[in-house]
Amino acid sequence: MMKLPPDLYYTAEHLWTQEADDGIWLAGITDYAQDLLGDIVFIEFPSVGDTLVAGKPCGLVESVKTGSDLHAPVDGVVTAVNEVLSNQPESINDHPYASWIFKFRPADATQDIHLLTAQAYAELID
Repeated sequence: MMKLPPDLYYTAEHLWTQEADDGIWLAGITDYAQDLLGDIVFIEFPSVGDTLVAGKPCGLVESVKTGSDLHAPVDGVVTAVNEVLSNQPESINDHPYASWIFKFRPADATQDIHLLTAQAYAELID
């Protein structure tokens, strides 16, 4: 059974995202995605300052099996990347919802309406 925290939002491209108190959002890959990928060995981060376009590739997660694009959850701007994952990409396998990959500021405060709830994402991957 895949873990799906109910307080997160999800995308059809298997990212989770969560708003922090300061209006910045965190993004990472879901438990389902890390399970499909297998052992993660490398993350290609977006650059701080990059413009995100919803659904468009903005980075890469590589595993021993394959590489998979990270797709922007919404339009916005990258504000930070999780440098810890440069040296410990496998922490995504161990703790997918504690291992954010990048932070972003959405272009529009209402963009979360385009994201999936945990229930909608569960139906998508079922």
